[in-house]
Amino acid sequence: MGRYTEIKSFVLTAEKGSFAAAALIEGVTPVVMGRRLDALERRLGVRLMHRSTRGLTLTDLGEQFVEQCRQLLKDFDAAEGSVSAGRSDVRGHLVVSAPAGFGRRHIGPHVAAFAAQYPELKLSFNFTDSVVDLVREGYDMAVRIGGQVDPDYVAIPLGPNRRVVCGTPDYFARHGTPRTPEDLVAHNCLAFNLQGGQQRGWTFMREGKPFSVRVNGNLDCNDGEILFDWVRQGLGIAWRSTWEIQAELARGALVTVLDDFAAPGYAIQAVYPQQRYLPAKIRCFVDYLEAVYNRPGYWEGASA
Repeated sequence: MGRYTEIKSFVLTAEKGSFAAAALIEGVTPVVMGRRLDALERRLGVRLMHRSTRGLTLTDLGEQFVEQCRQLLKDFDAAEGSVSAGRSDVRGHLVVSAPAGFGRRHIGPHVAAFAAQYPELKLSFNFTDSVVDLVREGYDMAVRIGGQVDPDYVAIPLGPNRRVVCGTPDYFARHGTPRTPEDLVAHNCLAFNLQGGQQRGWTFMREGKPFSVRVNGNLDCNDGEILFDWVRQGLGIAWRSTWEIQAELARGALVTVLDDFAAPGYAIQAVYPQQRYLPAKIRCFVDYLEAVYNRPGYWEGASA
């Protein structure tokens, strides 16, 4: 068992808080993760973790050592990247995070073609609407939509996006068309409720200044795909991203309202930690997504 494997497993276990959670990522059993920690502690002659029925906690020495190990792993990846950056082939393991709905629509369908180009590259994806810590949780990169980017990260624009209020033509025929954001009080607004989400209000612009309008409706959900389906059924209106609804807009299944008040757009971005040598696996996947998303008519034709 190599020292690198022991250290990597120790850091991953510390971050996940259990052998079981770390083992899922490593593709081994929890017993194997435990043996790796045992071997590391025996070799160092110290206890790095307390084990109890309530879980795992780092000892004081473990707290110090885990930070040193993170830097060692980062240095190792940088050294490896300095070599792989000049290679024409791509190999290793690429771990990517992306928003759940976006991943299903705009990443998952394109993975097979990318994987066929690089058969020696293993790919792992986590599609979640929670923002993950790339470094602490072991991700190589993420696709993110809007929001602030950590100054220690690099952000590469992949495509445009903006938020619009939309609904079916039938819904607006039955309930009328809102002319100002304040008119939303008379409409059934379907809200995204993850971590507060749209319950904090929908954001618009008036005379160059942003403002929020509180909305109400009989349905809310933490799953954007379900929310999108409710809109298509005509159950209400929603504040959605254009990457999600563009195909429906193109064929008239959905229409937008309040466009004169829409907030400025923001980019869909590939994000990864700054590093001296960018590994070829990251560079190639970012380049691939850029090429896909910049095909003429891609956003108008992309659908679930």
